[in-house]
Amino acid sequence: MRTAEIERNTLETQITVGVNLDGTGERSFETGLPFLEHMLDQVARHGLVDLKIHAKGDLEIDAHHTVEDIGITLGQAVNKAIGDKKGIRRYGHAYVPLDEALSRVVVDFSGRPGLEYSVDFVRSTVGEFDVDLFYEFFQGFVNHAQVTLHIDNLKGGNAHHQIETVFKAFGRALRMAIEPDPRMSDVTPSTKGSL
Repeated sequence: MRTAEIERNTLETQITVGVNLDGTGERSFETGLPFLEHMLDQVARHGLVDLKIHAKGDLEIDAHHTVEDIGITLGQAVNKAIGDKKGIRRYGHAYVPLDEALSRVVVDFSGRPGLEYSVDFVRSTVGEFDVDLFYEFFQGFVNHAQVTLHIDNLKGGNAHHQIETVFKAFGRALRMAIEPDPRMSDVTPSTKGSL
């Protein structure tokens, strides 16, 4: 089983993330941020990964530290669970629509962190949630999962739809990239022989 559990404790946040990359989409969230939990739910369901994320953060200040540190800790858990990457597809991509919105996400388990993020939200908040924090979430994830991630919202007139298509596409691209490739079996998917 490709599983991991990571704890991150700072003066600003206390976070525990558990992942099962070969799961069925089971999830348990306790973050104090319902809209973020709604987005993480998309990753679990569409990625068919089991996610358990419990976080306590300094939400009395704002959600920045909590959102960023959840991204960091999730990245660390995925990196640990994926192991040496032998036999995986390595690359994943997905286009996902939701009514008028359409997003594309492409991921490479390259061992090189890099984020290209192009989402021009039509408004700055969804409810009370500051949409700028999604960039911080993905930057934290990328840096610690050691992946290259391209996120493009191609169109959208509703900020909720825009970010939901991003998270659904992220889940589906993640699922594709981490799937075992039966033709690669126990081979590292790189001409260098390592990732």
